[in-house]
Amino acid sequence: MGLLSNRVERSEIKPGDHIYTYRAVFAYSHHGIYVGGNKVVHFTPEQNRITASSSSSLDTISSLSYSCPTFPDCGFRQPHSGVALSCLDCFLKKGSLYCFQYSVTPSVFLTKVRGGTCTTAASDSPETTIHRAMYLLQNGFGNYDVFQNNCEDFALYCKTGLLIMDRLGVGRSGQASSVVGAPLAALLSSPLKLLMPSPVGVATVTAGMYCMSRYATDIGVRSDVIKVAVEDLAVNLGWAGGSETEEEGSTKQIAN
Repeated sequence: MGLLSNRVERSEIKPGDHIYTYRAVFAYSHHGIYVGGNKVVHFTPEQNRITASSSSSLDTISSLSYSCPTFPDCGFRQPHSGVALSCLDCFLKKGSLYCFQYSVTPSVFLTKVRGGTCTTAASDSPETTIHRAMYLLQNGFGNYDVFQNNCEDFALYCKTGLLIMDRLGVGRSGQASSVVGAPLAALLSSPLKLLMPSPVGVATVTAGMYCMSRYATDIGVRSDVIKVAVEDLAVNLGWAGGSETEEEGSTKQIAN
């Protein structure tokens, strides 16, 4: 794993690592937490659970288990949850393996032109990371949203415990920030074409604006993030629907 690429070999990853792989010819990346034993916990849209029929009888934990001949529990997930446990092979889908970087310096962050590869935020211990991932496997991570609550957001939370207080903006995901930042940088730099006849000058300014917009939305530098215990996550974000869950969350808060 170097400055320009986070690609690693399978022998290099350790339990608690935030890993990812690219899909659709590098169009986007899919993220998860490696929990050891060749298993990955990751977050996907809930509808991906049903692969053979839309019948409610298939809306169960075992709906994906038949697709992997190696691990019987591959595809495990609770009903109405997008958090799944998969083997590393099924997670990668023949793609390359990459390891997300934490505690990078601002200069290193800005050299990573593509979002969703690193953050300036510090990660918690591997044990804490795995605990969060396994807890969310049993209790869910809310509704999947490509901009505010996606697979990268899930992995970032498992590693840091950080949540953004303002749920109306872009989430923690570096990919989402890149999607928003690139058009915004191009829009803001458009008037400069009248002042800079050189295309190189305009391109340089646009690239600079894009990098700064990514940096400004990184969870390591944002001021609107808070640390939330995984046991309190559902209550804090309003995912808990029943009084039993709310009572359990309150008990956890008192205990802490």
